[in-house]
Amino acid sequence: MRAERFGAIAELVRPRALVFVDRAFARRLGAASSAWASDPAGDGDVGGRPLSAPIEAHLQLTNRCDVGCQGCYTGATAHGAPGEWGAEEWKRALDHLAERGVFHLALGGGESAILPWLGEVAAHARARGMTPNLTTSGLAGLDDLLPIAHLFGQINVSMDGIGPAYAAVRGSDRFAEADRALRLLRARKREVGINVVVTRLNFADLDEIIRYARRRRLNEVELLRFKPAGRGAAAFAGLTCSDAQHRAFWPTVSRAARRHRIRIRVDCSYTPMLVHHRLDRRLLERLAVYGCIAGDFLVGARANGALSACSFAPPAPGRPRLDDLAAYWEKDDAFGPFRAWRDADEPCRSCEYHSLCRGGCKAVALHLEGDARRPDPECPRVVDFRRGRAGRIRLPIAV
Repeated sequence: MRAERFGAIAELVRPRALVFVDRAFARRLGAASSAWASDPAGDGDVGGRPLSAPIEAHLQLTNRCDVGCQGCYTGATAHGAPGEWGAEEWKRALDHLAERGVFHLALGGGESAILPWLGEVAAHARARGMTPNLTTSGLAGLDDLLPIAHLFGQINVSMDGIGPAYAAVRGSDRFAEADRALRLLRARKREVGINVVVTRLNFADLDEIIRYARRRRLNEVELLRFKPAGRGAAAFAGLTCSDAQHRAFWPTVSRAARRHRIRIRVDCSYTPMLVHHRLDRRLLERLAVYGCIAGDFLVGARANGALSACSFAPPAPGRPRLDDLAAYWEKDDAFGPFRAWRDADEPCRSCEYHSLCRGGCKAVALHLEGDARRPDPECPRVVDFRRGRAGRIRLPIAV
C-alpha cells in the first residue's frame, strides 16, 4: 500500500488488482499522510495532480532481437543498442523504483528472454516487493525462460494473428514457434496470455484470436493499439486501424469477451475508442479507466536507462536516466507534453470524458500532428469535430 494525495493505492493479491481508495478508507487500511491536513481538496481527487510516483515501470531490458518485425516499436536489431545496461545497472535502478513505491514492472525488449541474467533481475524485483511481468515473442530464449517462469507475475507472448495472419502482420511466418512457446509456458504456470497489436490487417480476426486464447486456456488477452514508434513509424500509415475499425473496436471486443468468457485488457491509448460510445462515466471512474497515463501512472526506460514517459515516447526532456527518477519526477515540467493534458484544445477541452481520456495517445498525436499536446487525431470524436459533425453524432451503445 502507498499513501497518495487522494488517499492510497492498495495492492490486492486475490483478485490481482491495484485499488485506489479515498482517505477515510486508507485510514481503515492503516495508511496515513502528513500532507492530507494541508490539502483538504485533494481527498478522492485521483487525477488532479500526478501521483507521488509511478505505479509501474516499462523497462526495455535490451534492444537485441533478430526477428525483425516490420512494426517493432523499438526498432530492435540483432546487435542491440549502444550502451545497454547489464544486470547490476538494472538492479540498482530497481532499488530506486522500490524506494519510490512502484508496484509492477513490465519487462520487455527487444527480446529479454535471451538475457542470461533475466532471472537474476526478476528475482531482485521480487525481493524488493515489486511484481515483474514479461512480454516475449516466444521465438528465442525459451529454454532458459521456462525454468524461471515462476518468477514473473504474468507472461504474455506476442501473437498478432493466427496462422498466415501472423506472418501478414509481423512480417515472418513463425506462428508455430510462438504457439509452441505458449503451450510450454502454460504448462508451467496459469498466468500466461497473449499480447495482440491490433492493426487493419488483423482487426477482422480479433474474434478468432480471442477464441484461440480460450482454447489454449490462457488467462488474458491484451489488445494494444498500433503506435508510430521505432520501425512502426514507417509502417504506421499502412498498419494503423481505419476510422471505421476504431469506431467498431468497443462493440467487437465486448462481444468477444462475452462470447469466449476470457479476460480482455486494452491499453490506455484505446480510451478514446471506448468513450466514443458514451460508456457510463461513473463506472469508468470506479474502474480507473484512463487515457494516456504516461509520465504519471507509468514511466518507461530504454535499454541504456534513458527515461521516457512511456515505451513509445521519445526520451524525456533533459535526457534523465531511470536512476534519476526521484529528482526528475518532482520537476514542474517533467515529461513535457505528457503531463500537460489539462491544457487541451477542442474538442477535448469541452469533452465530458476529458479528465479520464486525457486527450488520447500522445505518441500518435506527435507522429501525425507534430505536437504531442494536440488531441489524438484518431479519436472518433476528434475526427467528427474536424469534419464539422460535432453535436450530430448518434452513439447508441452504452453499458
